[in-house]
Amino acid sequence: MSQQLPDSISPTVFRACAEAIANAARNLAERGWTPATSSNFSLRVDAAHIVITISGRDKGKLRADDIMLVDLDGNPVGTNAHPSAETALHTQIYRRMPVIGVVLHTHSHVQSVASRLYARAGEVRLQGWELQKAIAGITTHADTLVIPVFPNTQHMPELVAQVKAWLDADKPLAAYLIDGHGLYTWGRDMAEAQRHLEALEFLLDCELDLRRLSP
Repeated sequence: MSQQLPDSISPTVFRACAEAIANAARNLAERGWTPATSSNFSLRVDAAHIVITISGRDKGKLRADDIMLVDLDGNPVGTNAHPSAETALHTQIYRRMPVIGVVLHTHSHVQSVASRLYARAGEVRLQGWELQKAIAGITTHADTLVIPVFPNTQHMPELVAQVKAWLDADKPLAAYLIDGHGLYTWGRDMAEAQRHLEALEFLLDCELDLRRLSP
């Protein structure tokens, strides 16, 4: 894919960022968390730009050429390619949380089922699990980690508004589910974002098991 870069971003930097996303996407696809062409991933390049997956690409076969540059309003930069339809949810996190460097969105079976099961409650409350401490800011299993479940809609501004309302209420937010959809989480870098994703996948799976096994 031909990508005309702004002067502030070198081809070497762009390529390294794109390859980081592509490598992570292939790894997550191998775990079965990105069925069909679902899921989308992004990485902050600088204060004004991110790289994000191009819409409709198979994440298990992703290469650097399947990644594009957008600004923090979600506008393509130097390309006619179309970014993920959910780009606005990524750029919202980068604008609201300047320390965040990576956003990951997956559609695992566990995440999708949990999103439906807890949609009526509007949240999943995790407490007592040692692995909660894998999430930045959680220091003890006694803390309560709340994962909101937002209603799904094909109208992205509505989803953005739901997340905005949560953040505007000063509620802690490490991740969220979308009903019938999947999980969004993030981190300061790729390692932290992947740690959060793996921990949340495990914790949600444990919660589903408790629901199944409880008398």
